[in-house]
Amino acid sequence: MFRPAARLLVRRSLLRSSRAITTATPQVPAHADTHGHLPSSHSRITSKLRFFNSVMEDGEQIPTYRVLDSVGKPLEGAEVPEIDEAFARKIYENMVLLPTLDTLLYNVQRQGKISFYMTAYGEEATILGSAAALANDDEVLAQYREAGVLLWRGFSLDAIMAQCLGNHEDLSSKGKQMPVHFGSPEHHFLTISSPLATQIPQAAGVGYALTRIPSRRGRNVAVCYMGEGAASEGDFHAGMLLASTIPSPTLFIARNNGFAISTPSTEQYHGDGIAARGPGYGMWTVRVDGNDVLAVLGAVREARRRCVEDGRGVLVEAMTYRVGHHSTSDDSFAYRARQEVEDRKRVDNPIARFRLYMESRGWWSKEEEELLKTRLKQDVLKAFKRAEGLQRHELKEMFTDVYGGEEPWNIKEQREELVGLLKKYGNDWEPWRNELARFKGKGQELLGDSKSA
Repeated sequence: MFRPAARLLVRRSLLRSSRAITTATPQVPAHADTHGHLPSSHSRITSKLRFFNSVMEDGEQIPTYRVLDSVGKPLEGAEVPEIDEAFARKIYENMVLLPTLDTLLYNVQRQGKISFYMTAYGEEATILGSAAALANDDEVLAQYREAGVLLWRGFSLDAIMAQCLGNHEDLSSKGKQMPVHFGSPEHHFLTISSPLATQIPQAAGVGYALTRIPSRRGRNVAVCYMGEGAASEGDFHAGMLLASTIPSPTLFIARNNGFAISTPSTEQYHGDGIAARGPGYGMWTVRVDGNDVLAVLGAVREARRRCVEDGRGVLVEAMTYRVGHHSTSDDSFAYRARQEVEDRKRVDNPIARFRLYMESRGWWSKEEEELLKTRLKQDVLKAFKRAEGLQRHELKEMFTDVYGGEEPWNIKEQREELVGLLKKYGNDWEPWRNELARFKGKGQELLGDSKSA
């Protein structure tokens, strides 16, 4: 929890970025008040035609809340969120785990052992700082770089590997989803979907649903993660409008990492980032340094508190930088200079910044750093080797968990066609035998079902 002075500091930052209507109104002479106001509105009537293009007065940009500087020292006047050593170490260890996991699975994809992968290099502070600020039973609707939220909540490395490899321990989708499309009802993490921005209005709906459950009303929020590219979709505005008017306790966390695949943020909007849009929907809004884990922790704690108390949407824009490629299908050096990336890794590394802070408090040492890196590499590699040796779900699962109610005709038809192919090729053609060996039961359960039918 914040000390009173810390809460006041964050609140002031939030207030500055929430004065959309009042600060955007041009300064007018006092006699303008004689014209009165619009009915049921505080908008003054003026005879002077003036336009404005910013939510802040005189074109000033929305400020960015920061606690630690680039070398891990608290800024003058900054109030550090109250965290103890154990809590700080948990945050840091998970921050280091993310790139360790990303490196192995990125290389595994290059070896052809999984089909796809997306890293979170450079965004560790945004992901773990926000995860640490939430209640573990807040409902999370993520994009595809939030594996750290699951890890924070206790999702195991075995479960991560099972989903990416699609083996029979994958409970997210039984091997039917692309890698990094995690889901876990146990950890209140709704399954990720590939289409961009669909989770935004869904999150507003989940937030509203929480208000209809007496045991969760006024206690939980829906949390929606998105990139700044997703905020360019129409779904963004639908979700924001729903959350602000219904209303719905939905916390929107926009990771502004600089690029929507190959499109830089400078080409995605003309206004002042994503935060400028929150006040237009009457939302409490804050912009935070997404590479400062303590600033993210403090801002999201306060944002969540407002979300719970007001029962309306709150917007957090985390300013970070996507160090890695967008995905294994992307080569970011085709649209940005390699030196730009190397410079950002060196001068604004979120893990290094927090490590230096930890060392200054006596909570971390170089010896512990080496031991941690060695242990995490061993744990990640062990989990992968174990998952790699496991079979997939039974072949019949291909046809389940898609439709509710009575099974439709097209699914029955597809199953019958596969059964025919199994009878024809399953035992006699080597490519089929090799592929079927990867499944539990080798497809024989389908043949058994066809005989009983």
